Amino acid sequence: MPTALIADDEEAARAQLLMALAQAWPELRVAEECVNGVDAWDAFLEHEPEVCFLDVRMPRLTGIEVAQRIGARAHTVFVAAHGDHALAAFDAGAVDYVLKPVDAERLVQAVARVKARMAAPSAAPADLQQLLGRLVGQVRKPAPLDVIQAGVGKDVRGVRVEDVVYFESDSRHTRVAYTDAQGDGEVLIRTPLKELVALLDAAQFWQIHRSIIVNHRYIASAVRVDDGKMVLSLCGRSEKLPVSRHFQGLFRAQ
Repeated sequence: MPTALIADDEEAARAQLLMALAQAWPELRVAEECVNGVDAWDAFLEHEPEVCFLDVRMPRLTGIEVAQRIGARAHTVFVAAHGDHALAAFDAGAVDYVLKPVDAERLVQAVARVKARMAAPSAAPADLQQLLGRLVGQVRKPAPLDVIQAGVGKDVRGVRVEDVVYFESDSRHTRVAYTDAQGDGEVLIRTPLKELVALLDAAQFWQIHRSIIVNHRYIASAVRVDDGKMVLSLCGRSEKLPVSRHFQGLFRAQ
């Protein structure tokens, strides 16, 4: 049974799409519904759906940004409003999309195309990176975070984001490991990793695990170990960071 993810910040739009999909693709199982791009990306890592229906304009991470992170690991169908400037690019790039309110006929067409690609011998999702790279700058994008504010006892310590080596989250805190003029250090913050994903410069900070984001400038090497696992070594530090299967494609020899 194929699985899907639906992400749209409008409750009515999500409900309408869900109802329309039940008619157009009754065997499809919706693994999760999300109200913003951050939750959509986190849900993708958790459920690994084969198809993602992403609203182009969502808070925190846009549908374009989520699709960039997903890459060719799932088939993407965008959901857009009439008149959205992204539609012309979608048409030119033969990208699947549906309009709000959902047109049942167009959804049936989009579903048919996705099914055909899934049934093809290669069954590989389309590579949309070049097109999405051109679009991402046209959709709302806040300035990247430049300082981390962390409570240390009664004090508030500021850590420059450029000095951060990596972020590592657990169920309660996110550990911020950094290196500055005084040497190595770390602080704890309450901002979960999935929130930081939307605040950091994706060109500098690479997510390598559902709970780890690393500053790529501090990566010394990536080593494959037994049974398909991979670990990162860091410049000047002893830690070994695990790389989950989703992100091993970041480290390929040229």
